[in-house]
Amino acid sequence: GPPDTLCIVLNVSKSRLTILTALSSSQSLNIIRGDFPPSSKETFFRLLTAQLFIICFPTGVDPVNPSLRTSGCSDKRCPAKPPRGRYAEWNRTSRHLIRVIKPRRTPLHPSAPFPRGTAGHVIGAEGEGSAAPAFSGPGIGAVQLPAGALCAGRAGSGPALLLLPLAFRERMMWPRRAGALGWWLLLLRLAHGVTGGRPCSPKRFGRDALVCVCNSTYCDTHEPVSLPPAGFFVRYETSKSGKRLERSQGAFRRQAAPPDLVLVLEETQRYQTVKGFGGSVTDAASINILSLTPDTQNHLLRSYFAEDGIEYNMIRTPIGSCDFSTRTYSYADWPDDYELKNFSLVEEDIKMKIPVMQRVKAMSKKPIYLFASPWTSPIWMKTNNNWKGKGSLKGKAGSKVHKTWANYFIKFLDEYAKHNLTFWAITAENEPTAGLLTDYPIQCLGFTPERQRDFIALDLGPALANSSHKDIRLIILDDNRVHLPRWAKVVLSEDSQARRYIHGIGIHWYLDLIAPINDTVTPTHQFFPDYFLLLTEASAGFQFWEVSVVLGSWDRGNHYSQSILANLNHNVIGWVDWNLALDLEGGPNWVKKYVDSPIIVDVASDTFYKQPMFYHMAHFSKFIPEGSQRIGLSIVQRYGTCGLEHVALIRPDGAAVVIILNQTGKTISFGLSDKVGLIEAEIPPNSIQTYLWRRE
Repeated sequence: GPPDTLCIVLNVSKSRLTILTALSSSQSLNIIRGDFPPSSKETFFRLLTAQLFIICFPTGVDPVNPSLRTSGCSDKRCPAKPPRGRYAEWNRTSRHLIRVIKPRRTPLHPSAPFPRGTAGHVIGAEGEGSAAPAFSGPGIGAVQLPAGALCAGRAGSGPALLLLPLAFRERMMWPRRAGALGWWLLLLRLAHGVTGGRPCSPKRFGRDALVCVCNSTYCDTHEPVSLPPAGFFVRYETSKSGKRLERSQGAFRRQAAPPDLVLVLEETQRYQTVKGFGGSVTDAASINILSLTPDTQNHLLRSYFAEDGIEYNMIRTPIGSCDFSTRTYSYADWPDDYELKNFSLVEEDIKMKIPVMQRVKAMSKKPIYLFASPWTSPIWMKTNNNWKGKGSLKGKAGSKVHKTWANYFIKFLDEYAKHNLTFWAITAENEPTAGLLTDYPIQCLGFTPERQRDFIALDLGPALANSSHKDIRLIILDDNRVHLPRWAKVVLSEDSQARRYIHGIGIHWYLDLIAPINDTVTPTHQFFPDYFLLLTEASAGFQFWEVSVVLGSWDRGNHYSQSILANLNHNVIGWVDWNLALDLEGGPNWVKKYVDSPIIVDVASDTFYKQPMFYHMAHFSKFIPEGSQRIGLSIVQRYGTCGLEHVALIRPDGAAVVIILNQTGKTISFGLSDKVGLIEAEIPPNSIQTYLWRRE
């Protein structure tokens, strides 16, 4: 700690403060590091546990000196409530007024100087359970912090609090003589929960179209997931009205009349184990990411993969070029090179995709599962000698061309392994039915289910089994679910020699409207329960009549969550988005077949926009770690219909996680019932919530 300072370590639990230890400045304080400006006299830190605090005082000040309590007013002068339009901090024991603040009508923005004279603390009105909103801008609203600010925000119906670095001390309106007691009272008010991370820097592209803006100096972040104490729950909420993964906390009720709608966790009903969530590192995504300055690039990748981001753990990447490339290419564009002597990776791999994936693996605290998909073989192997259009491999399964194409997969895996990138899985072909269509506009390679079965049985399966990549998972279909269950029935039939090499079935979402999940995915799982189902590609704005990029579209975020919930509730083990990042047009794409993305990059301003799709993904990827298992969630209601979409899982740490989506235009009250008690809750219109709690 700083010179002449006493540091006290406190444990905050269930509204109680426990002093664990006190350290003078002559002792070592190894559990936290911080820079203390010479002028500092009071310092506050919040540790990542969200329960442990350190507070430092000058050694000449007694933080509980009764004389400090009379600095605001006497008993007779203290009003029963703070003046209208103001917020006050009280000593609940002596009921002495410590502080009254009138909000300034000056917005606090990350890129703007911190306004002189603006209050550094947002504190609550007197009254148990009263809300104390944060303020900025005209009146009451969300706080935007300067870079480097420490924030402990709003927790359920509890108070909001803004803590600023000591560099802003002279700009605060906190009386020096009451500072120590003020910190103690603020700690007490934090006992119900703490929010970390940096808030969204919002920008609107219409009334309900909001994105969060990131650049080289600022990007919103989200604190690492921490479980609340037993008997409490945390809730994260994103809404059309502007909330973005906003955290709050509450307590279970053990003796309460249940609401009209109750969702009951059914622990004995066990289903699939989740693998994860992610996105795709395409040429286009890499181009957009690497077009930003280094700091902005780092913010973008951390937003997806870091502990203070949304913690993706899966990446899909093309083998060779795809439509989201700027040109057509393969790794063996030398006719009749059946030995693949000229096989080599290209600039798009070595300078773009590989560096991006290496950086992701380095920054993530979780394992990153890579899987790859080919769009086409070299054109000299194809019947139409063309990148696009109707065309398949020459000859039949077991032929020289088929053997060469199978070895092409092995060569790809070998080359990436040299860059310390090993793959969890490959798919046998991206959208194999596309290559059966005349004039199909992008790279493709046609397979019927019979041809894919035979190619795997005679060529690809043995090639993988006899290589150093024998443990890799092989995924079939990798196409729209409309082809199920027939495709699986053909490739995985009892007499199929291919089934022993296969581990899973990949599906895309593009024809879901004409292929109900109960007619496709459900029977496939029933017929083949030993083969996992994974959604391997989805993107918004793909229909020819749609605008490719709609900045801030809430409906597209809703579509993501609706799809993820439906797939999780039908035994799918994960959900992988298409391009991680695209430009303002939705590209680049060599055939100008643009789509939308959760992150849109504006290269000219070295900025990127996090769309509602990004935060909808976060409600799943950040809180459902690998190994979580879906359980039953039954509905008990007295009248009407539920109106909510939901899923429940048990995490590897034993905690429960429930995600609830409200696509209606009304607030819905409901209860969540588990063995630890009842949560009485409500979900606003057009919003998504994630609940998390300990079950022991």
